[in-house]
Amino acid sequence: MATGEDRQSGLRLVPLGGEGPEHVTGDGTGGLLTGVADGRILGVDPDTGRVHTVADTGGRPLGLLLGRDGDLLVCDAEKGLLRVDLASGKATPLLTTVQGRPLGVCSNVAQDRDGVLYVTDASSRYGLAEWKRDLLEHIGSGRLIRLSPDGTADVLLDGLRFANGVALSPDGSHVVVAETGTRRLHRVWLSGARAGRHDVLTDALPGYPDNLTVTADGLIWVAVAGPPDVLLEAVHRAPAVVRRRAAALPPKLLPDPRPSVRALALDFSGRRIHDVRFPARGFRMVTSAYSADGRLFLGSLRGTFLAVTPLPAGASNGT
Repeated sequence: MATGEDRQSGLRLVPLGGEGPEHVTGDGTGGLLTGVADGRILGVDPDTGRVHTVADTGGRPLGLLLGRDGDLLVCDAEKGLLRVDLASGKATPLLTTVQGRPLGVCSNVAQDRDGVLYVTDASSRYGLAEWKRDLLEHIGSGRLIRLSPDGTADVLLDGLRFANGVALSPDGSHVVVAETGTRRLHRVWLSGARAGRHDVLTDALPGYPDNLTVTADGLIWVAVAGPPDVLLEAVHRAPAVVRRRAAALPPKLLPDPRPSVRALALDFSGRRIHDVRFPARGFRMVTSAYSADGRLFLGSLRGTFLAVTPLPAGASNGT
């Protein structure tokens, strides 16, 4: 399948034949992996545009991570956290319930050098198809979960307003989690004097953060799904009863993200290093940004394409 290009926006578009490639990551051999709405996990050659099916979860794959053992870790919005054997395509459940509460929308996963997994559960109130209602109601049912290799799981941070991307610091001292509904990145400390505490890394994001990926030189690529929405944030300041009523509106009346294409690279102190922006022509709503081979690959919950652009000068590739 040939690749396409939107020359007006400066993005090269790679058609997939599947809707909503929400997250994109590397397969360890120079190719890409992404999951689409019909449950398939696709392998993509970014140079030729060739696409093939690697696995089918039977659900809705979101966040992907190539694990240290070579298997693919998959956050599936319907099936929970899965491990997928890339050779056979077989999917094995790793986590579906934590402390008696089912995973509502398993969103993202990171792994440390000891095999410990850090997983976000975006919402326990609404499913993925109703993510707009969760953002409107703004009650904070998202959480960050730690899953140890022995299978024990605990909640590191609760009450998040749509927990999303997760990124482990290079030294393993803390994990960063994106809270989409507040436009914040939080730090949860894992070791040292601050272990067990959490604070805000940045609350000055210029839009709603989605997936996070970490580069080899310790930058966090933050996918920005859309710019701030004045109406949405006015609802957030309203009493809970107003937010509940807003969340119950018919689908056509729910606010939709304004078209945009944006991704930021931050260091682990929250300082902005790169800011990549394009006009939203043929591609919009960036939900993932992954760097490899001198390029930045963008995924989206909308549409049937991945987008590709050269990395900014001085930027490095993903881990």
